[in-house]
Amino acid sequence: MVFRRGHSSPIKIIMADQTYRLELKNITKSFPGVLAVQDVTLHAYVGEILALVGENGAGKSTLMNILSGAFSADCGTILLDGQEVKITSPRRAQELGIAMIHQELALIPQMTVAQNIFLGREPLFAAGTLVNIKKMMDDAQDILNQLGLDFAVNALISDLSIAQRQMVEIAKAISTKSRVIILDEPTSALSERESGKLFNLMRSLREQGVTLIYISHRMEEIFALSDRVAVMRDGQLVGVAPTKELTVGTIVQMMVGRELKDFFPKTETQRGCVTLEVQNLRSGARLKDASFTLYKGEIVGLAGLVGSGRTEIARVLFGADKNEGGEIRVDGQSVKIHSPQEAIRHGIGLVTEDRKVQGLFLGQSVRSNASVSLFQRLSRLGFLLYGKIDQWTRGAIQQLNIRASNLEQRAGNLSGGNQQKVVIARWLAVNPKILILDEPTRGIDVSSKAEIHSLISELAAKGVAILMISSELPEILGISDRILVMREGQLTAEFSRAEATQGRIMQAATGQLQNEGLNGS
Repeated sequence: MVFRRGHSSPIKIIMADQTYRLELKNITKSFPGVLAVQDVTLHAYVGEILALVGENGAGKSTLMNILSGAFSADCGTILLDGQEVKITSPRRAQELGIAMIHQELALIPQMTVAQNIFLGREPLFAAGTLVNIKKMMDDAQDILNQLGLDFAVNALISDLSIAQRQMVEIAKAISTKSRVIILDEPTSALSERESGKLFNLMRSLREQGVTLIYISHRMEEIFALSDRVAVMRDGQLVGVAPTKELTVGTIVQMMVGRELKDFFPKTETQRGCVTLEVQNLRSGARLKDASFTLYKGEIVGLAGLVGSGRTEIARVLFGADKNEGGEIRVDGQSVKIHSPQEAIRHGIGLVTEDRKVQGLFLGQSVRSNASVSLFQRLSRLGFLLYGKIDQWTRGAIQQLNIRASNLEQRAGNLSGGNQQKVVIARWLAVNPKILILDEPTRGIDVSSKAEIHSLISELAAKGVAILMISSELPEILGISDRILVMREGQLTAEFSRAEATQGRIMQAATGQLQNEGLNGS
Protein backbone atom coordinates (compact mmCIF):
# COMPACT_ATOMS: atom_id res chain seq x y z
CA MET A 1 0.00 0.00 0.00
CA VAL A 2 1.37 3.45 -0.92
CA PHE A 3 0.25 7.04 -0.30
CA ARG A 4 -0.83 9.83 -2.62
CA ARG A 5 1.35 12.89 -2.18
CA GLY A 6 -0.22 15.39 0.19
CA HIS A 7 -2.54 12.85 1.81
CA SER A 8 -2.09 10.38 4.63
CA SER A 9 -4.21 7.87 2.75
CA PRO A 10 -3.26 4.61 1.02
CA ILE A 11 -3.21 4.05 -2.74
CA LYS A 12 -3.16 0.36 -3.56
CA ILE A 13 -0.36 -0.82 -5.85
CA ILE A 14 -1.90 -2.31 -9.01
CA MET A 15 -1.27 -6.01 -9.60
CA ALA A 16 -0.14 -6.75 -13.14
CA ASP A 17 -2.06 -10.03 -13.50
CA GLN A 18 -5.51 -8.40 -13.28
CA THR A 19 -7.38 -7.17 -16.35
CA TYR A 20 -8.62 -3.62 -16.54
CA ARG A 21 -12.19 -3.10 -17.67
CA LEU A 22 -12.11 0.65 -17.12
CA GLU A 23 -9.33 3.23 -16.83
CA LEU A 24 -9.90 6.87 -15.95
CA LYS A 25 -6.74 8.91 -16.39
CA ASN A 26 -6.18 12.46 -15.10
CA ILE A 27 -9.87 13.39 -15.22
CA THR A 28 -10.56 17.03 -14.31
CA LYS A 29 -13.87 18.89 -14.31
CA SER A 30 -14.70 22.39 -13.09
CA PHE A 31 -17.88 24.42 -12.85
CA PRO A 32 -18.06 28.20 -12.32
CA GLY A 33 -16.24 28.81 -9.06
CA VAL A 34 -15.86 25.09 -8.22
CA LEU A 35 -13.15 22.55 -9.10
CA ALA A 36 -15.36 19.46 -8.78
CA VAL A 37 -12.90 16.76 -9.93
CA GLN A 38 -9.15 17.27 -9.93
CA ASP A 39 -6.70 15.01 -11.78
CA VAL A 40 -8.38 11.70 -10.86
CA THR A 41 -6.85 8.46 -12.09
CA LEU A 42 -8.86 5.36 -11.23
CA HIS A 43 -9.02 1.78 -12.51
CA ALA A 44 -11.71 -0.87 -12.28
CA TYR A 45 -11.21 -4.54 -13.08
CA VAL A 46 -13.26 -7.01 -15.08
CA GLY A 47 -15.78 -8.68 -12.75
CA GLU A 48 -15.33 -6.61 -9.58
CA ILE A 49 -17.50 -4.50 -7.32
CA LEU A 50 -15.68 -1.23 -6.65
CA ALA A 51 -17.15 0.90 -3.88
CA LEU A 52 -16.79 4.64 -4.45
CA VAL A 53 -17.16 6.64 -1.24
CA GLY A 54 -16.70 10.16 0.03
CA GLU A 55 -18.59 12.97 1.69
CA ASN A 56 -21.33 14.80 -0.19
CA GLY A 57 -19.55 17.19 -2.52
CA ALA A 58 -16.41 15.04 -2.71
CA GLY A 59 -16.77 14.64 -6.50
CA LYS A 60 -18.13 11.08 -6.72
CA SER A 61 -21.29 11.89 -8.67
CA THR A 62 -19.48 14.33 -10.96
CA LEU A 63 -16.89 11.67 -11.83
CA MET A 64 -19.59 9.09 -12.53
CA ASN A 65 -21.62 11.60 -14.55
CA ILE A 66 -18.56 12.10 -16.73
CA LEU A 67 -18.28 8.34 -17.18
CA SER A 68 -22.00 8.02 -18.02
CA GLY A 69 -21.97 10.92 -20.51
CA ALA A 70 -23.99 13.49 -18.54
CA PHE A 71 -20.93 15.79 -18.26
CA SER A 72 -17.85 16.20 -20.39
CA ALA A 73 -14.46 16.25 -18.70
CA ASP A 74 -12.29 19.36 -19.14
CA CYS A 75 -9.32 17.08 -19.64
CA GLY A 76 -8.26 13.46 -19.19
CA THR A 77 -8.84 10.18 -21.01
CA ILE A 78 -11.11 7.16 -20.56
CA LEU A 79 -10.19 3.63 -21.66
CA LEU A 80 -12.69 0.78 -21.88
CA ASP A 81 -11.24 -2.71 -22.26
CA GLY A 82 -7.96 -1.11 -23.30
CA GLN A 83 -9.43 1.15 -25.99
CA GLU A 84 -9.66 4.93 -25.59
CA VAL A 85 -13.25 6.11 -25.87
CA LYS A 86 -14.97 9.48 -26.16
CA ILE A 87 -18.17 9.66 -24.14
CA THR A 88 -20.09 12.63 -25.45
CA SER A 89 -23.63 11.80 -24.25
CA PRO A 90 -25.60 9.27 -22.20
CA ARG A 91 -26.61 7.59 -25.48
CA ARG A 92 -22.94 7.17 -26.40
CA ALA A 93 -22.19 5.72 -22.95
CA GLN A 94 -25.04 3.25 -23.43
CA GLU A 95 -23.68 2.26 -26.84
CA LEU A 96 -20.30 1.58 -25.22
CA GLY A 97 -21.87 -0.58 -22.54
CA ILE A 98 -21.83 1.87 -19.61
CA ALA A 99 -25.04 2.27 -17.59
CA MET A 100 -25.73 4.44 -14.55
CA ILE A 101 -28.61 3.74 -12.17
CA HIS A 102 -29.38 6.95 -10.29
CA GLN A 103 -30.76 7.25 -6.77
CA GLU A 104 -33.91 8.79 -8.29
CA LEU A 105 -34.95 6.10 -10.77
CA ALA A 106 -35.61 7.11 -14.38
CA LEU A 107 -38.51 4.80 -15.20
CA ILE A 108 -41.92 5.70 -16.64
CA PRO A 109 -44.58 4.58 -14.14
CA GLN A 110 -47.42 4.30 -16.68
CA MET A 111 -45.48 1.88 -18.90
CA THR A 112 -44.82 -1.84 -18.45
CA VAL A 113 -41.61 -3.51 -17.33
CA ALA A 114 -40.85 -4.63 -20.91
CA GLN A 115 -41.55 -1.18 -22.35
CA ASN A 116 -39.20 0.44 -19.84
CA ILE A 117 -36.42 -2.08 -20.45
CA PHE A 118 -36.44 -1.48 -24.20
CA LEU A 119 -37.51 2.18 -24.23
CA GLY A 120 -36.06 3.81 -27.35
CA ARG A 121 -34.69 0.44 -28.54
CA GLU A 122 -37.92 -1.45 -29.20
CA PRO A 123 -37.58 -4.45 -31.59
CA LEU A 124 -39.37 -3.77 -34.86
CA PHE A 125 -40.93 -5.95 -37.54
CA ALA A 126 -38.99 -6.39 -40.78
CA ALA A 127 -40.70 -3.37 -42.35
CA GLY A 128 -39.19 -1.26 -39.59
CA THR A 129 -42.28 0.72 -38.64
CA LEU A 130 -44.19 -1.31 -36.04
CA VAL A 131 -42.98 -2.57 -32.66
CA ASN A 132 -42.74 -6.34 -32.42
CA ILE A 133 -44.48 -6.57 -29.04
CA LYS A 134 -44.16 -10.36 -28.75
CA LYS A 135 -40.40 -10.26 -29.30
CA MET A 136 -40.04 -7.37 -26.84
CA MET A 137 -41.98 -9.31 -24.18
CA ASP A 138 -40.02 -12.51 -24.86
CA ASP A 139 -36.66 -10.71 -24.75
CA ALA A 140 -37.64 -8.95 -21.52
CA GLN A 141 -38.70 -12.29 -19.99
CA ASP A 142 -35.33 -13.81 -20.95
CA ILE A 143 -33.54 -11.00 -19.10
CA LEU A 144 -35.74 -11.36 -16.00
CA ASN A 145 -35.10 -15.12 -16.04
CA GLN A 146 -31.37 -14.50 -16.33
CA LEU A 147 -31.51 -12.26 -13.27
CA GLY A 148 -33.82 -14.59 -11.32
CA LEU A 149 -36.63 -12.00 -11.10
CA ASP A 150 -40.20 -13.25 -10.73
CA PHE A 151 -42.43 -10.27 -11.52
CA ALA A 152 -44.33 -10.06 -14.82
CA VAL A 153 -42.95 -8.28 -17.87
CA ASN A 154 -46.39 -6.77 -18.53
CA ALA A 155 -46.69 -5.33 -15.00
CA LEU A 156 -46.88 -1.54 -14.77
CA ILE A 157 -43.91 0.12 -13.08
CA SER A 158 -46.35 2.00 -10.84
CA ASP A 159 -47.48 -1.34 -9.39
CA LEU A 160 -43.96 -2.45 -8.42
CA SER A 161 -42.13 -1.87 -5.15
CA ILE A 162 -39.07 0.39 -5.05
CA ALA A 163 -36.86 -2.70 -4.85
CA GLN A 164 -38.48 -4.22 -7.94
CA ARG A 165 -38.03 -0.94 -9.80
CA GLN A 166 -34.32 -1.06 -8.96
CA MET A 167 -34.23 -4.54 -10.50
CA VAL A 168 -35.93 -3.21 -13.65
CA GLU A 169 -33.19 -0.56 -13.95
CA ILE A 170 -30.58 -3.31 -13.72
CA ALA A 171 -32.49 -5.41 -16.28
CA LYS A 172 -32.47 -2.35 -18.56
CA ALA A 173 -28.69 -2.10 -18.14
CA ILE A 174 -28.29 -5.82 -18.92
CA SER A 175 -30.43 -5.45 -22.05
CA THR A 176 -27.87 -3.00 -23.43
CA LYS A 177 -25.14 -5.57 -22.71
CA SER A 178 -23.50 -3.19 -20.25
CA ARG A 179 -19.93 -3.92 -19.28
CA VAL A 180 -19.93 -1.28 -16.54
CA ILE A 181 -22.90 -0.58 -14.25
CA ILE A 182 -22.80 2.36 -11.83
CA LEU A 183 -25.22 2.26 -8.89
CA ASP A 184 -25.74 5.48 -6.92
CA GLU A 185 -27.10 4.81 -3.39
CA PRO A 186 -29.29 1.94 -4.64
CA THR A 187 -30.45 0.83 -1.17
CA SER A 188 -31.52 4.24 0.18
CA ALA A 189 -35.21 3.29 -0.04
CA LEU A 190 -34.92 -0.48 0.43
CA SER A 191 -35.49 -2.71 3.42
CA GLU A 192 -32.74 -5.04 4.62
CA ARG A 193 -34.42 -7.99 2.92
CA GLU A 194 -34.81 -6.12 -0.37
CA SER A 195 -31.20 -4.94 -0.17
CA GLY A 196 -30.11 -8.55 0.26
CA LYS A 197 -31.83 -9.51 -2.99
CA LEU A 198 -30.11 -6.63 -4.77
CA PHE A 199 -26.72 -7.67 -3.39
CA ASN A 200 -27.21 -11.25 -4.58
CA LEU A 201 -28.02 -9.92 -8.03
CA MET A 202 -24.92 -7.72 -8.03
CA ARG A 203 -22.72 -10.66 -6.99
CA SER A 204 -24.24 -12.71 -9.82
CA LEU A 205 -23.42 -9.96 -12.33
CA ARG A 206 -19.86 -9.83 -10.99
CA GLU A 207 -19.51 -13.56 -11.62
CA GLN A 208 -20.62 -12.94 -15.21
CA GLY A 209 -17.74 -10.48 -15.67
CA VAL A 210 -19.70 -7.23 -15.29
CA THR A 211 -17.87 -4.40 -13.51
CA LEU A 212 -19.98 -2.62 -10.90
CA ILE A 213 -19.16 0.76 -9.35
CA TYR A 214 -21.14 1.16 -6.17
CA ILE A 215 -21.68 4.55 -4.49
CA SER A 216 -22.86 4.24 -0.89
CA HIS A 217 -22.61 5.90 2.52
CA ARG A 218 -23.53 2.69 4.34
CA MET A 219 -20.36 1.17 5.75
CA GLU A 220 -21.87 -2.23 6.53
CA GLU A 221 -22.87 -2.62 2.87
CA ILE A 222 -19.44 -1.61 1.63
CA PHE A 223 -17.75 -4.29 3.71
CA ALA A 224 -20.34 -6.95 2.84
CA LEU A 225 -20.31 -6.36 -0.90
CA SER A 226 -17.26 -4.66 -2.39
CA ASP A 227 -13.91 -6.02 -3.53
CA ARG A 228 -12.11 -2.67 -3.34
CA VAL A 229 -12.88 0.77 -2.00
CA ALA A 230 -11.95 4.06 -3.69
CA VAL A 231 -12.19 7.17 -1.52
CA MET A 232 -12.63 10.73 -2.78
CA ARG A 233 -12.24 13.98 -0.86
CA ASP A 234 -12.46 17.56 -2.14
CA GLY A 235 -12.55 16.42 -5.77
CA GLN A 236 -9.47 14.22 -5.50
CA LEU A 237 -8.90 10.49 -5.23
CA VAL A 238 -7.16 10.03 -1.89
CA GLY A 239 -6.99 6.26 -1.65
CA VAL A 240 -7.83 2.88 -3.18
CA ALA A 241 -7.41 -0.44 -1.37
CA PRO A 242 -8.90 -3.94 -1.12
CA THR A 243 -11.88 -3.86 1.23
CA LYS A 244 -10.47 -6.63 3.41
CA GLU A 245 -7.44 -4.46 4.22
CA LEU A 246 -9.57 -1.57 5.52
CA THR A 247 -11.59 -0.76 8.61
CA VAL A 248 -14.49 1.64 9.09
CA GLY A 249 -12.12 3.97 10.93
CA THR A 250 -9.57 4.12 8.12
CA ILE A 251 -12.25 4.75 5.47
CA VAL A 252 -13.82 7.53 7.53
CA GLN A 253 -10.45 9.14 8.17
CA MET A 254 -9.73 9.07 4.44
CA MET A 255 -13.14 10.55 3.67
CA VAL A 256 -13.11 13.44 6.11
CA GLY A 257 -9.39 14.02 6.67
CA ARG A 258 -9.76 13.48 10.39
CA GLU A 259 -10.77 10.77 12.82
CA LEU A 260 -14.42 10.49 13.81
CA LYS A 261 -14.21 8.92 17.23
CA ASP A 262 -17.94 8.54 17.72
CA PHE A 263 -20.45 7.87 14.95
CA PHE A 264 -23.33 8.06 17.42
CA PRO A 265 -22.64 10.83 19.94
CA LYS A 266 -25.11 10.09 22.73
CA THR A 267 -25.62 12.42 25.65
CA GLU A 268 -27.13 10.58 28.59
CA THR A 269 -30.03 12.62 30.00
CA GLN A 270 -32.52 12.20 32.79
CA ARG A 271 -35.90 11.25 31.35
CA GLY A 272 -38.65 13.70 32.24
CA CYS A 273 -42.43 13.51 32.33
CA VAL A 274 -44.62 11.89 29.69
CA THR A 275 -44.98 14.30 26.76
CA LEU A 276 -46.87 12.18 24.24
CA GLU A 277 -49.32 9.33 24.81
CA VAL A 278 -50.73 7.39 21.87
CA GLN A 279 -53.53 4.86 22.29
CA ASN A 280 -54.86 2.56 19.55
CA LEU A 281 -53.75 4.74 16.65
CA ARG A 282 -55.27 3.52 13.37
CA SER A 283 -55.17 4.67 9.76
CA GLY A 284 -56.10 2.65 6.69
CA ALA A 285 -54.60 -0.80 6.09
CA ARG A 286 -51.03 0.17 6.99
CA LEU A 287 -51.62 1.25 10.62
CA LYS A 288 -53.86 -1.06 12.63
CA ASP A 289 -53.40 -0.43 16.34
CA ALA A 290 -50.45 1.42 17.84
CA SER A 291 -50.02 2.48 21.47
CA PHE A 292 -46.87 3.98 23.01
CA THR A 293 -45.51 6.88 25.06
CA LEU A 294 -42.73 9.43 24.64
CA TYR A 295 -41.03 11.11 27.57
CA LYS A 296 -39.47 14.53 27.73
CA GLY A 297 -35.78 14.37 26.87
CA GLU A 298 -35.68 10.84 25.44
CA ILE A 299 -34.96 9.46 21.98
CA VAL A 300 -37.19 6.56 20.92
CA GLY A 301 -36.15 4.65 17.82
CA LEU A 302 -38.88 3.20 15.60
CA ALA A 303 -37.66 0.19 13.60
CA GLY A 304 -39.32 -2.16 11.13
CA LEU A 305 -39.22 -3.24 7.52
CA VAL A 306 -40.31 -0.92 4.72
CA GLY A 307 -44.13 -0.96 4.64
CA SER A 308 -44.46 -1.93 8.32
CA GLY A 309 -46.35 1.27 9.18
CA ARG A 310 -43.56 3.43 10.62
CA THR A 311 -44.09 6.42 8.33
CA GLU A 312 -47.86 6.09 8.75
CA ILE A 313 -47.47 6.71 12.50
CA ALA A 314 -45.51 9.88 11.75
CA ARG A 315 -48.10 11.10 9.23
CA VAL A 316 -51.08 10.52 11.56
CA LEU A 317 -49.36 12.25 14.49
CA PHE A 318 -48.57 15.21 12.23
CA GLY A 319 -52.09 15.41 10.82
CA ALA A 320 -51.10 14.50 7.26
CA ASP A 321 -53.20 11.30 7.40
CA LYS A 322 -56.52 10.74 9.18
CA ASN A 323 -56.57 9.26 12.67
CA GLU A 324 -59.35 6.67 12.43
CA GLY A 325 -60.12 6.18 16.09
CA GLY A 326 -57.05 6.35 18.31
CA GLU A 327 -56.35 8.92 21.03
CA ILE A 328 -53.41 11.34 21.15
CA ARG A 329 -52.52 13.11 24.39
CA VAL A 330 -49.91 15.89 24.63
CA ASP A 331 -48.77 16.81 28.16
CA GLY A 332 -51.72 14.86 29.55
CA GLN A 333 -54.36 16.62 27.45
CA SER A 334 -56.32 14.79 24.76
CA VAL A 335 -55.89 16.58 21.42
CA LYS A 336 -57.49 16.31 17.99
CA ILE A 337 -55.06 16.69 15.10
CA HIS A 338 -56.66 17.06 11.68
CA SER A 339 -53.90 18.97 9.91
CA PRO A 340 -50.15 19.76 10.13
CA GLN A 341 -51.09 23.26 11.34
CA GLU A 342 -52.88 21.77 14.34
CA ALA A 343 -49.95 19.45 15.03
CA ILE A 344 -47.58 22.43 15.05
CA ARG A 345 -49.86 24.32 17.45
CA HIS A 346 -49.63 21.36 19.82
CA GLY A 347 -45.82 21.39 19.59
CA ILE A 348 -45.31 18.50 17.15
CA GLY A 349 -42.79 18.77 14.30
CA LEU A 350 -41.97 16.33 11.48
CA VAL A 351 -38.79 16.02 9.41
CA THR A 352 -40.13 14.06 6.45
CA GLU A 353 -38.61 10.98 4.81
CA ASP A 354 -38.18 12.71 1.42
CA ARG A 355 -36.57 16.08 2.07
CA LYS A 356 -36.44 17.03 -1.62
CA VAL A 357 -40.13 16.45 -2.34
CA GLN A 358 -41.77 17.10 1.03
CA GLY A 359 -39.24 19.00 3.11
CA LEU A 360 -37.68 21.77 1.01
CA PHE A 361 -38.45 24.45 -1.53
CA LEU A 362 -35.47 23.49 -3.70
CA GLY A 363 -35.62 26.61 -5.85
CA GLN A 364 -35.74 28.95 -2.86
CA SER A 365 -32.87 30.27 -0.75
CA VAL A 366 -31.40 28.83 2.41
CA ARG A 367 -32.86 31.85 4.24
CA SER A 368 -36.40 31.21 3.00
CA ASN A 369 -36.28 27.48 3.72
CA ALA A 370 -34.80 27.76 7.19
CA SER A 371 -36.92 30.67 8.41
CA VAL A 372 -40.30 30.17 6.70
CA SER A 373 -41.91 29.12 10.00
CA LEU A 374 -40.89 32.52 11.45
CA PHE A 375 -42.49 34.69 8.76
CA GLN A 376 -45.71 35.34 10.68
CA ARG A 377 -43.84 36.14 13.88
CA LEU A 378 -41.17 38.32 12.21
CA SER A 379 -43.43 40.63 10.23
CA ARG A 380 -45.09 43.97 10.84
CA LEU A 381 -48.15 45.26 8.96
CA GLY A 382 -47.67 42.55 6.35
CA PHE A 383 -43.98 43.28 5.73
CA LEU A 384 -41.23 40.80 6.62
CA LEU A 385 -38.51 42.05 8.97
CA TYR A 386 -35.61 40.84 6.87
CA GLY A 387 -32.97 42.11 9.27
CA LYS A 388 -34.28 39.91 12.08
CA ILE A 389 -34.85 36.99 9.70
CA ASP A 390 -31.25 37.24 8.46
CA GLN A 391 -29.96 37.45 12.02
CA TRP A 392 -31.86 34.31 13.04
CA THR A 393 -30.81 32.41 9.90
CA ARG A 394 -27.12 33.23 10.40
CA GLY A 395 -27.41 31.96 13.96
CA ALA A 396 -29.00 28.71 12.77
CA ILE A 397 -26.34 28.24 10.10
CA GLN A 398 -23.63 28.65 12.73
CA GLN A 399 -25.37 26.44 15.30
CA LEU A 400 -25.99 23.58 12.85
CA ASN A 401 -22.76 24.03 10.87
CA ILE A 402 -24.69 24.40 7.60
CA ARG A 403 -22.19 24.76 4.76
CA ALA A 404 -23.74 27.37 2.48
CA SER A 405 -21.94 30.06 0.49
CA ASN A 406 -24.47 32.71 1.59
CA LEU A 407 -28.08 33.14 2.71
CA GLU A 408 -29.23 33.40 -0.91
CA GLN A 409 -27.82 30.04 -2.02
CA ARG A 410 -30.54 27.79 -3.42
CA ALA A 411 -31.40 24.88 -1.14
CA GLY A 412 -31.34 22.56 -4.15
CA ASN A 413 -27.62 23.25 -4.61
CA LEU A 414 -26.66 22.14 -1.09
CA SER A 415 -25.35 18.68 -0.27
CA GLY A 416 -27.82 16.18 1.17
CA GLY A 417 -26.51 16.61 4.71
CA ASN A 418 -26.77 20.39 4.58
CA GLN A 419 -30.27 20.18 3.11
CA GLN A 420 -31.32 18.04 6.07
CA LYS A 421 -29.83 20.54 8.51
CA VAL A 422 -31.86 23.33 6.86
CA VAL A 423 -35.06 21.31 7.40
CA ILE A 424 -34.13 20.74 11.06
CA ALA A 425 -33.34 24.47 11.43
CA ARG A 426 -36.91 25.27 10.38
CA TRP A 427 -38.25 23.18 13.26
CA LEU A 428 -35.84 24.68 15.77
CA ALA A 429 -37.49 28.03 15.01
CA VAL A 430 -40.82 26.83 16.49
CA ASN A 431 -39.33 25.10 19.57
CA PRO A 432 -41.23 21.79 19.26
CA LYS A 433 -42.02 19.67 22.30
CA ILE A 434 -42.08 16.55 20.13
CA LEU A 435 -39.93 16.09 17.03
CA ILE A 436 -40.50 13.17 14.66
CA LEU A 437 -37.54 12.35 12.41
CA ASP A 438 -38.30 10.03 9.47
CA GLU A 439 -35.03 8.61 8.04
CA PRO A 440 -33.08 11.73 9.11
CA THR A 441 -29.71 10.57 7.69
CA ARG A 442 -30.82 8.84 4.49
CA GLY A 443 -28.42 9.46 1.61
CA ILE A 444 -25.96 11.70 3.49
CA ASP A 445 -22.29 11.20 4.21
CA VAL A 446 -20.78 9.83 7.39
CA SER A 447 -19.51 13.17 8.68
CA SER A 448 -22.91 14.84 8.25
CA LYS A 449 -24.55 11.82 9.87
CA ALA A 450 -22.37 12.25 12.96
CA GLU A 451 -23.29 15.95 13.11
CA ILE A 452 -27.02 15.20 12.86
CA HIS A 453 -26.74 12.47 15.49
CA SER A 454 -25.02 14.98 17.77
CA LEU A 455 -27.77 17.53 17.11
CA ILE A 456 -30.50 14.97 17.91
CA SER A 457 -28.77 14.16 21.18
CA GLU A 458 -28.47 17.87 22.03
CA LEU A 459 -32.19 18.44 21.36
CA ALA A 460 -33.09 15.57 23.69
CA ALA A 461 -30.80 17.04 26.35
CA LYS A 462 -32.84 20.26 26.10
CA GLY A 463 -36.03 18.32 26.82
CA VAL A 464 -37.41 17.63 23.34
CA ALA A 465 -39.11 14.23 23.01
CA ILE A 466 -37.82 12.60 19.82
CA LEU A 467 -39.30 9.76 17.77
CA MET A 468 -36.72 8.65 15.20
CA ILE A 469 -37.62 6.32 12.33
CA SER A 470 -34.66 4.66 10.63
CA SER A 471 -33.95 1.65 8.43
CA GLU A 472 -30.33 1.60 9.60
CA LEU A 473 -30.15 -0.62 12.66
CA PRO A 474 -26.71 0.63 13.79
CA GLU A 475 -28.21 4.14 13.89
CA ILE A 476 -31.26 2.97 15.85
CA LEU A 477 -29.07 1.07 18.31
CA GLY A 478 -26.49 3.82 18.60
CA ILE A 479 -28.66 6.79 19.49
CA SER A 480 -31.95 5.50 20.97
CA ASP A 481 -32.90 5.30 24.66
CA ARG A 482 -35.74 2.90 23.81
CA ILE A 483 -36.59 1.04 20.61
CA LEU A 484 -40.06 0.20 19.29
CA VAL A 485 -40.45 -2.36 16.49
CA MET A 486 -43.30 -2.48 13.97
CA ARG A 487 -44.59 -5.27 11.78
CA GLU A 488 -47.62 -5.18 9.48
CA GLY A 489 -49.07 -2.04 11.01
CA GLN A 490 -48.66 -3.06 14.64
CA LEU A 491 -46.04 -2.56 17.34
CA THR A 492 -44.58 -5.98 18.08
CA ALA A 493 -41.81 -5.30 20.60
CA GLU A 494 -40.18 -2.69 22.80
CA PHE A 495 -36.55 -2.86 23.98
CA SER A 496 -34.48 -0.78 26.33
CA ARG A 497 -31.12 0.41 25.07
CA ALA A 498 -29.40 -2.36 27.05
CA GLU A 499 -31.71 -5.12 25.77
CA ALA A 500 -31.66 -4.27 22.07
CA THR A 501 -29.56 -6.09 19.47
CA GLN A 502 -29.78 -6.17 15.69
CA GLY A 503 -30.87 -9.80 15.85
CA ARG A 504 -33.71 -9.21 18.30
CA ILE A 505 -34.96 -6.18 16.36
CA MET A 506 -34.98 -8.12 13.07
CA GLN A 507 -36.73 -11.06 14.70
CA ALA A 508 -39.47 -8.74 15.95
CA ALA A 509 -39.69 -7.01 12.55
CA THR A 510 -40.08 -10.30 10.67
CA GLY A 511 -42.37 -12.07 13.14
CA GLN A 512 -39.75 -14.55 14.39
CA LEU A 513 -39.56 -13.19 17.94
CA GLN A 514 -41.63 -15.37 20.23
CA ASN A 515 -43.09 -14.53 23.64
CA GLU A 516 -41.39 -11.14 23.84
CA GLY A 517 -44.55 -9.07 24.06
CA LEU A 518 -44.38 -5.30 23.74
CA ASN A 519 -41.96 -4.84 26.60
CA GLY A 520 -39.14 -6.95 25.22
CA SER A 521 -38.93 -9.04 28.37
